[in-house]
Amino acid sequence: MASQLKFEIPDFPATIPFEKQSYEVPGTRRQGQTAHYRNPIWKDFPLPGSAFCSAVSTHEAFETGYQKSPNKPCLGHRPMVSASPLKFADKYVWQTYEQVRQRKMNLGSGVDTLFRAGTAGGGELPTVGVWCINRPEWQIIDQSNAAFSRVTVSLYDTLGADVVEYILNHSEASIAFVAQENLPRIIALGPKCPFLKVVVCIDDLNEGALRVATAWATEYKLALYTMSQLEAIGAENPSTPTPPKAHDIASICYTSGTTSVPKGALLTHFNLVSGAYAFCLGNKFTEGSLISYLPLSHIYERINELTAFFCGCAIGYFTGDPLRLMEDAQILQPGYFPCVPRVLNRVAMAIQQASKAPGAKGALLRKALEVKIRNFNQTGTVTHPFWDAVVFRKVRAMLGGKVHLMTCGSAPVSGDTLTLMRVALSCDLIEGWGMTENVAAGTRLFPGDATGGGTVGFAHACNELKLVDVPSMNYLSTDKPNPRGELCARGPGVFKGYYKDPKNTAEALDADGWLHSGDVAELDPAGRFKIIDRIKNIMKLSQGEYVALEKIENSYTANPLVQQLYVHGDSLQNHLLGVLVPEYPVLAELIYKATHVRISPEDVQKLEEAAKDPKVQKAIQHSLNVQAKKSKLRGFECVKRVHVTFDPFTPQNNMLTPTLKIRRRDVYTKYKDILEQMYKEDGSKL
Repeated sequence: MASQLKFEIPDFPATIPFEKQSYEVPGTRRQGQTAHYRNPIWKDFPLPGSAFCSAVSTHEAFETGYQKSPNKPCLGHRPMVSASPLKFADKYVWQTYEQVRQRKMNLGSGVDTLFRAGTAGGGELPTVGVWCINRPEWQIIDQSNAAFSRVTVSLYDTLGADVVEYILNHSEASIAFVAQENLPRIIALGPKCPFLKVVVCIDDLNEGALRVATAWATEYKLALYTMSQLEAIGAENPSTPTPPKAHDIASICYTSGTTSVPKGALLTHFNLVSGAYAFCLGNKFTEGSLISYLPLSHIYERINELTAFFCGCAIGYFTGDPLRLMEDAQILQPGYFPCVPRVLNRVAMAIQQASKAPGAKGALLRKALEVKIRNFNQTGTVTHPFWDAVVFRKVRAMLGGKVHLMTCGSAPVSGDTLTLMRVALSCDLIEGWGMTENVAAGTRLFPGDATGGGTVGFAHACNELKLVDVPSMNYLSTDKPNPRGELCARGPGVFKGYYKDPKNTAEALDADGWLHSGDVAELDPAGRFKIIDRIKNIMKLSQGEYVALEKIENSYTANPLVQQLYVHGDSLQNHLLGVLVPEYPVLAELIYKATHVRISPEDVQKLEEAAKDPKVQKAIQHSLNVQAKKSKLRGFECVKRVHVTFDPFTPQNNMLTPTLKIRRRDVYTKYKDILEQMYKEDGSKL
């Protein structure tokens, strides 16, 4: 860089304002909405490009880390030592910041030769697709794009086989980097993706595989390279970098598919570095490494890793196998462990099971938890000199023994689970709220906030928040005791809009630049926000997957057994439940097949009694599973259990609207106790 980049991380004050965690901007109250609320410590947005942080692009964020740690580890992985049986090295192999910087410049120059020659390019934006799991090359590709003002597009197939094709065409990507396992699939897409011109295999190929793949790609008029070939071309023919400006597009980040097709959120360099710098404020990211396992195709991990670059920290990538995640952590010994509720709940469950062990071992753990939880609730302290040494040292060893900071996003976590994890791992665990459209940096909790469980805290420093009335759902900013409404965000972290989608952009961003999240929140007396509902019938399960409840209900109604079906999800749970009103004749036939007992479809009382038979319940679930498969529902969209009722939903009992749509809140209120008991029973079986 021509000049030294500035980077400072202001810390929280010695006394944290737990009682007043939101700063109300004077003069901003309006009818139908609350006032605007900002971070109580950094009220005026400590932005990138300021006296604290001069970096304004993701390229400069990496350069900031390079200046701090040129010869220190940057990107690491565990090499595979055997394919059969699959085995990985018992250590991490590292590339330094200097080595990564050279590779990104070489790769960027190699790709630049393709764009200058016309072999790549031609779309509205200089988009480059990346299709692989988390690995060092993902960041080298992304950083090489940033150095030459190209736009990274994440490709992923978790939403179905057609999504990669859709994203390639929608983003007009002319070049795509893919892992070897995805190479045949992307070459096969060549005839369906007119903008795609170049495919780059991230992995090296042996001579025979390269020859076959090249011939196939040529048949479909695609140029094929390996990543190492492009790096070699760039090393021999270095190009002058063309770094981006602050408000240039850095990435089109496709959302998780809350609609029929993913939406491409346009994220600028300033959006991303604003979010990453906000993540840094008040946090000690400089200690230890970050473990990377959450998908880089989603914004949460993108911001986590950009934060690590800002601070000159190391990023260690998992092997790609979730079952080896604990093994990876024990070898890496990370200092920062981002997580989602599914991971937290799994570890918490293991701790709870261990506390139930008979004898002295279980008693010791129960006593240790009791003392530490009491101390945390009274003082916010997560450490204890005696119990940490005697008991929790072994618990911490599950994640490598050096974790000092955890963050959690994606979906709510119960307050009890958060407290348990904090005291068991003796580290800060910060829950927050965010979305792709505000670079995951919406809200966060203060460390040591003993009463913050169940809330998502206060505004991150890169945005301000407000609540807007949702009269159709009876959520109002004037509600007592706490104001409620749609949570809206505005600030440098808020995205530019959806690519080629003015309709959804207009729905998400209003004329004053406010992002309308679709989440309903309430503001508690301490100034913390709590997510309480969703305006549309789309919700997120504990593992972070979105589910469109009405779409799922409509899929199941194709089954003759289903007269009516209410599908229920809870953001603290990882699966869906249902309330089923059956078609009596179909149910009667199913009962006969399951039990060999004939019941008249008109004999509702006997049908109701038979429906309680485990054999019949199993047959009902099987019928629903068959329909789910026919409808091509994904695993997390499938209803795992149903409660059978013979009380149909009608407008007269307030279960249906006059237009015969399910009144979700009314149905849930009626069956709340049953659904909660079903979740409790399911949890006891895990």
